[in-house]
Amino acid sequence: MKNQKKVIQISLTLIIALVMFNIFSSMFGSSDTGNLSEVIENGAFLVDVRTPEEFAMGHVPGSVNIPLDQVPARVKDFKGKGDIVVFCRTGNRSGQAKRFLEAQGIEKITNGGSWQNVAQHAKK
Repeated sequence: MKNQKKVIQISLTLIIALVMFNIFSSMFGSSDTGNLSEVIENGAFLVDVRTPEEFAMGHVPGSVNIPLDQVPARVKDFKGKGDIVVFCRTGNRSGQAKRFLEAQGIEKITNGGSWQNVAQHAKK
């Protein structure tokens, strides 16, 4: 009986952990890089949403730096750009930027994940 309770507790903990993982993944965005190379090759607007300090330490050639906290004030910079790829250090901030921009009616946004991931796809 004691072992059965332990198994149930562990099972419930695992279920809760999986549910929380899915919630956080959908909230903070995972990258959607299935056609990233093609989108970049076709001239996508590449936007690094990291801080200027992070951008200065390394960035994707041809990308512009619009830090996440400046995205709301710079929505006009995204309008009429066609395909847009947003990226950061891990994909978290770019996921937030993507959701915000989509809420503003801007379409064709790809969360490229990390800037290193986007740089690799840009080389192809």
